[in-house]
Amino acid sequence: MRLQNKVAIITGAGQGIGAATARRMAEEGAKVVLAARRLNLLDEVVAQITAAGGTAMACSCDVSDEDSVRQLVATTVQAYGKLDIVVNNAVLMVPGMLANHSTKAWHQNFRVSLDGAMFLMRESFAQLRANGGAVVNVASVCGLLGSVGTAGYSAAKAGMIALSRNAAIEWGKQGVRVNTVIPGVFLTPPTLGLMPDEASQAATAKSLPLGRIGDPVECANAILFLASDEASYITGAELVVDGGRTAELNTGTASWD
Repeated sequence: MRLQNKVAIITGAGQGIGAATARRMAEEGAKVVLAARRLNLLDEVVAQITAAGGTAMACSCDVSDEDSVRQLVATTVQAYGKLDIVVNNAVLMVPGMLANHSTKAWHQNFRVSLDGAMFLMRESFAQLRANGGAVVNVASVCGLLGSVGTAGYSAAKAGMIALSRNAAIEWGKQGVRVNTVIPGVFLTPPTLGLMPDEASQAATAKSLPLGRIGDPVECANAILFLASDEASYITGAELVVDGGRTAELNTGTASWD
């Protein structure tokens, strides 16, 4: 098993990519701590993992609160004796047009995606250093490309990419690797909320080079790889998992057929 005897914290683990990552890591032998604000969603995923023979526990945590994050790390170490892997997947996207973006909404985007990632990295560092650990931060293609109405979210995710690079530089010689996975469109509850009908999903799928929307487990597999010893010489890197979305230049209505 690729993560045998490893202990991992995964934030935003109640659904979507976070839940898929928790299940995949448990399948590969890790003891997983699922963190989010809503315990009911976490408990469902924990039940799935334990029913399959894995080891998991749920912790209610508000990643935007430093004390809550500190308690998450302490609870993990108390339960399993150490911490090897951190996956920062908690997300909150509060939309807003830049010209009239509220300050509160702007800060909300940063508090979860960027501040929360930094808090957990900082509070986990001693354990990660002691165990030769790994951090995988989950950003977004919105951190690479502009998108109407997502200025705050895009800026926070771009900041997460920069945070990962800086941490990789600072922590590399101390045995800690830090990388970023950059997802595109996946069939997660937030995506289904934006595209509830088959027609809108089909239109989005058609716009992607691979011609389909991703399954969360496909992103989870990328996160798993970067967290595992298979990626032992990879740090400060970004792995884009987007079905080719960011590889294509948008030429509008031009056709070369």
